[in-house]
Amino acid sequence: MKGVPDPIPRIIDTGDREWTNKHHTFTTPVQALYDVLNPDLGDQLAEYLETTKALQAVIADAIEDETTVRMLGGGWSFSEVAATAGRMYNTKPLNLYFRMAPERLDPAYDGDAAHLWFVQCGNQIAELSRKLRAEGQSLRTTGASNGQTIIGAASTGTHGSALDVGAIQDYVVGLHLITGPDRHIFLQRQSRPVVVEAFATRLGATLVSDDRLFNAALVSLGGFGIIHGALIETDDLFLLQMFRRRMPFDAALRHAVTTLDFSGLTLPRLERPYHFEVVINPYDLDGGAYVTTMYQDPFHAGYPPPKPKGAMAPGDNALALIGALTDAIPAVIPKLVKALTKSTYALYPKGITGTIGEIFSATTTTGKAAGCAIGLPLEHAAAAVDIALRIIRDQGPFAAIVALRFVKGTDATLGFTRFKPHTCILDLDGALSSRTMQFYSLMWSALVAAGIPFTLHWGKIVGLTPTVVNAFYGAAADEWRQARTDLLDADVRRVFASRFLVTAGLA
Repeated sequence: MKGVPDPIPRIIDTGDREWTNKHHTFTTPVQALYDVLNPDLGDQLAEYLETTKALQAVIADAIEDETTVRMLGGGWSFSEVAATAGRMYNTKPLNLYFRMAPERLDPAYDGDAAHLWFVQCGNQIAELSRKLRAEGQSLRTTGASNGQTIIGAASTGTHGSALDVGAIQDYVVGLHLITGPDRHIFLQRQSRPVVVEAFATRLGATLVSDDRLFNAALVSLGGFGIIHGALIETDDLFLLQMFRRRMPFDAALRHAVTTLDFSGLTLPRLERPYHFEVVINPYDLDGGAYVTTMYQDPFHAGYPPPKPKGAMAPGDNALALIGALTDAIPAVIPKLVKALTKSTYALYPKGITGTIGEIFSATTTTGKAAGCAIGLPLEHAAAAVDIALRIIRDQGPFAAIVALRFVKGTDATLGFTRFKPHTCILDLDGALSSRTMQFYSLMWSALVAAGIPFTLHWGKIVGLTPTVVNAFYGAAADEWRQARTDLLDADVRRVFASRFLVTAGLA
């Protein structure tokens, strides 16, 4: 009855028997697609605990029925990492969030209780930015778009955009993992414990403090059971001042992208940027690269909110631009890319200012798009750009542009931003087409031939086999598989063994 509280979690069959991701890169049949909703008890913790029980029952049913399960977040991934042919569960309605009581914290924790939040798995990045702003706080970084859920983004290694922060999983300090029909744990690092056992007990969980298991579970690819909640560290609310200019991709800029030494560049401000990004249109090299720099400032009221120019918001990445293109007649691709870039990739020579949620504000997608993100050691950044431009020149044209972003290297076992101290991410975003897929394949092969080590973003277009994954990660892939075995019984591992994990040799 309308208006009457519902005391039990609701798992609603949507009636859908196939699922398509946000970027329309694939459609897959599913046994069933469910929406999962918290109960209405008037007590958030009680609601969270009841939903934990409901999710345990989901695993129990899957074991009994010998099927597979996948938790669905924002559906943002281009790859099938979030998909299964079994049962899929939409977690976006699961968006509770809690402050941390100081008495629940380990005395050894070196952070601030006021900047710790326990967030349920379905909270979207944009949603968390709004909630935290009301508390005078901010996420430390986000991706270029923020329609993902916090767990979906972390579990696929979504890279942030802050030079010295890292990817989204790098501000996660605790995970509430449902590892079976009758077991769930709160997992944290032993080297940096955050909570005491009483906190896990309050969740009905077992406290596990183990660096090896925690680092493996951070980028879990959906294979470590159900991550029901995460403990994240936040910052005080801050502003970003963003500039975008065009600069030649010359010796000075090449030095900057391979060292993050900006002393040879004339940038808008003298201090080290919070964010540094270089976008190159292969068909307009003479006009120079689009160089975006952002600088972090304390929050103050009264700033003019950012007003994006053209069709593209400041936080949109190259994907939103190029995704509007179709698999056009090859001869017209250069003109299309050039015209669309100029009309929509706005310049901000005088800068605009906003919070991280305002600058990185995109929550929708544009067209049928493809995206590939390649993680590289910093010193190979310029060489990788040269390879991409050579392929486009000699074997193209391809409806794609080349972008570089940079983040601090991660400790996550299978984090694709694994190169330290910083990882360069080469984003190759384009129209979803056979020509774009050919471009990606040529790029991967050329990097191998050049002897350049690299990884691939799990949530974007990937060409994975067990051999490729082992080449990317070496012993780390074995460590991840062993951690999964240590945390999950064989029956539960089968429940969360998707086609994606099997293809990658990780199941």
